Amino acid sequence: MPENTELGLGDGDPRIQGAVITAPEVDAWFEREVLPLEAALMQFLQHNWRNESDIADIRQDIYVRVYKAALREIPTSAKSFVFASARNLLINKMRDAQVVPFEVVADVEALGTAIDEPSPDSAIIAREELKRLQLALDRLPPRCREAFVMRQVDGLSHREIAIRMGLTERTVRYHVKEGLRILANALYGEQPDMRRPS
Repeated sequence: MPENTELGLGDGDPRIQGAVITAPEVDAWFEREVLPLEAALMQFLQHNWRNESDIADIRQDIYVRVYKAALREIPTSAKSFVFASARNLLINKMRDAQVVPFEVVADVEALGTAIDEPSPDSAIIAREELKRLQLALDRLPPRCREAFVMRQVDGLSHREIAIRMGLTERTVRYHVKEGLRILANALYGEQPDMRRPS
């Protein structure tokens, strides 16, 4: 059997490797090593699981997993094995809770359309915000706007912008910072007249 050091299995104990483990041996190990961990396990479960009414059932599921695994091979570190089993069970339960059963959705196409379509109010607000942003960008000084767009839209570094524009990195940083200040003021500060200059 392959070793699993994370869970504390198979560290080379000759009593365990190759030996047949009997239920009474596992029962004695479980009582001696696992049951004393119950208080710590319950604290771990209460800290990591929201629904208090599930905790007793989850504890029992962990005990079943640990006991069945011990029938194959008794872990060398009961504590590590119990808490790794608890963590893995909680992760599986969280994944299962996030899956929506197929039967719940009567018309999958309608659901996808409803999720993807913004509400009419959202679309109007988004259009207005984009219009305000475009007007604010248009009011930036040309070099400032060019540096700002290359940095914020194109994702270029200050160095790349400096090379393209024939400026120093310090000047590029100034233009980007100034562009951000002017846009923030135009969008979130006092609302100046944003009409395009004629």
